Amino acid sequence: MKPVWIVDDDQSIRWVLEKALARVAIPAQSFASAADALEALRDTLPSVLLTDVRMPGQDGLSLLHRIKQDHPDLPVIVMTAFTDLNSTVAAFQKGAFDYLPKPFDVNAAVALVQRAAQTSPRESLDEDLSTEPPSAGRIMVQSSSPAMQEVFRAIGRLAASSVTVLITGESGTGKELIARALHEHSTRASGPFVALNAAAIPKDLLEAELFGHERGAFTGATQQRRGRFEEARNGTLFLDEIGDMPFELQTRLLRVLAEGSFYRVGGSQAIHADVRIVAATHQPLEQRVAEGRFREDLFHRLNVIRLRLPPLRERKEDIPALVQLFMQNSANDLGVPVRRVAPDAMRMLGAFDYPGNIRQLENFCQWLTVMSSSQVVEAKDLPPEVLAETEGEADSGTPEPQSEDAGIQPDGTARSESWLDMLAQEAQARLLRNEPAVMATLTRDFERALLETALGYSRGRRMEAAQRLGIGRNTLTRKCAELGLNETEDR
Repeated sequence: MKPVWIVDDDQSIRWVLEKALARVAIPAQSFASAADALEALRDTLPSVLLTDVRMPGQDGLSLLHRIKQDHPDLPVIVMTAFTDLNSTVAAFQKGAFDYLPKPFDVNAAVALVQRAAQTSPRESLDEDLSTEPPSAGRIMVQSSSPAMQEVFRAIGRLAASSVTVLITGESGTGKELIARALHEHSTRASGPFVALNAAAIPKDLLEAELFGHERGAFTGATQQRRGRFEEARNGTLFLDEIGDMPFELQTRLLRVLAEGSFYRVGGSQAIHADVRIVAATHQPLEQRVAEGRFREDLFHRLNVIRLRLPPLRERKEDIPALVQLFMQNSANDLGVPVRRVAPDAMRMLGAFDYPGNIRQLENFCQWLTVMSSSQVVEAKDLPPEVLAETEGEADSGTPEPQSEDAGIQPDGTARSESWLDMLAQEAQARLLRNEPAVMATLTRDFERALLETALGYSRGRRMEAAQRLGIGRNTLTRKCAELGLNETEDR
């Protein structure tokens, strides 16, 4: 078997994957940059290539594009710690076999490599290589949740299709955001995205809203009006809360989906419906079908591809990043500095169950931006709902032990935590995410911070930096080479 190639600037990731593949007798070869891998490709080909996305120099998506131009049958797995929707879709559009978000389960990574090695070239996602990734102004969705990563993969695979999609999930989970992402990453992205909430429009008006009406079709119809189906021509029509649509209108919608055309209210001329339908509901449609409240044939028309959005309580690993995003957005909207959330407050936000899901968390962040009297949001500043839910746990818990100097600054003033506390919190977060090689990655980050700080203090003079750190100059030089700090001047 040809070796598997691993392209990643992180030495610890290369090491972990090499060892894991060796355990199942798969040879591996590693490269620290895309340039090194491309150079090696001139002489030989691997069985599978894994590449990181964000690397110094040429990034992983550029490497993928180049490989697919020269070697379209080579399976490429894209991996990255920056788990955002745009990167996922771009990877699939450029021909990736699959997408592996960091931190990953080592056994799952090995299984994916084995599947890639055994898959015929026709089964790899070798689609339109000329498609460019979405611009920075388009929708960006980020998540490290496995459930959301499956949604991202589905959006990537659906990018070149206009198939009907049904999005399910509790209220506040971001169904419209995902519907917009489906549109923005589709071949209809240049067309309109039109949304209609079936539960928010009175029954008597909903038909005209959907299909439009002719002049004189009913009392008050003084002029012709286009409906949402016409407004969404060549684009996407998002039908939110489809489970609340009146039964008689379900029949008309079914006819449009079956025949591809419709009539305005009071009209006699058929109009072609050139739209992609994305529907969403928080209702259990199968149950409503069983109760006779939703047409079974319409359900099957809509349920071609189903995407389930998990509630926030099932993806709590995303809460810190969402809090940071929402606090930034709230500060921008109000024209005030961004509030920073203290670790104890972040832990309490992470412990809350969020019956209102992401929308409720966003509301909390807006509340904190307005109501917090300090730039640092402490636990006592949190909304009453969070304090009420976590108060009992906080009262029954025992305080964590503190080191003697944990609350003292160099000038003798008090501080909320020491760097050791923050290191412990970072280690705990990585362990909870099942991140591989936590010891190696934290040690690497620690050494990089020390070396960069010492070299900055000594203005690049390595001898002085080594003396300050209490290590030999050769040791410092070797560490700089390992960490990619060789560009620092030696004066």
